[in-house]
Amino acid sequence: MALDRAKDFSINTIIGPNTNLSGDIEAGGFTRIDGSIRGDVKVKGRIIIGERARIKGNVTGTNITAGGVICGNIISDGHLIIHSTGIVIGDIVTRRIQADDGCFINGKIIVCPTEESWVKSMSEYRDAQGIKSTLPVFRNSNG
Repeated sequence: MALDRAKDFSINTIIGPNTNLSGDIEAGGFTRIDGSIRGDVKVKGRIIIGERARIKGNVTGTNITAGGVICGNIISDGHLIIHSTGIVIGDIVTRRIQADDGCFINGKIIVCPTEESWVKSMSEYRDAQGIKSTLPVFRNSNG
């Protein structure tokens, strides 16, 4: 068990300040973001989003701590903490949430304390995302 805890605290991926990335990111393990990302972030582990970080895309991880700006949805199958400097413009699905005084959230928040509610909410979220992804096809068709 001591080895598992050590893995939780060693940072596997760092996106430093003054770094700008375009495109989706998938990482395994603890990830810290202090730069800007235009794309989705999927991490199998913990994510720390620093105060100066800017993300335009969806963020998915186990335990997420957000101090910067996220314009996109957040999916946390563990604990989500939004610091007073955090701004979230998008929907949130999580098992537990802590939103500090002064943070800004503009979107729907779904907290799923049980496994059953988590599975149901994730199914509904994926269905809604699938419908949204087909909308441009219908807008561009003749008719």
